[in-house]
Amino acid sequence: MKINIKETQTYLKNKEVPTNAKMILTTDDGSNKYSSLGGSCAIGDKFQIVILKDDDPNYTIDLENDAGLDLKTSPSDADLLGNGLNISVWHNALALKDNSGILDGSLAVVDWRNVKPETDQERRDKMIKLGDQIC
Repeated sequence: MKINIKETQTYLKNKEVPTNAKMILTTDDGSNKYSSLGGSCAIGDKFQIVILKDDDPNYTIDLENDAGLDLKTSPSDADLLGNGLNISVWHNALALKDNSGILDGSLAVVDWRNVKPETDQERRDKMIKLGDQIC
């Protein structure tokens, strides 16, 4: 799968994103261990780039890109991504787009290299609390 990453190197450098790290492109809708957001209004509507210390075996699809990033996604996330996939700087933020339009106009970049994973119960409690605030 290909993704065009347009003119983002300066943006990433200014945000001190380590472009030589392992990264994944995933949803930020409560459907995976990297997201605490919850609520039906967020499904397939929010995405994030997560910086990892090690590969995650659930993220097996390489996202070939012109920025040289080690970027992967999961099969379930790939189902939400269409042709013409790209990331660009839009309104001083990263935007994830494809030929259908904007998938996320404020693509987050989250560093998980030193994060201790939450338990299922901790994640559920946080999702319940945040769910009332985002939908």
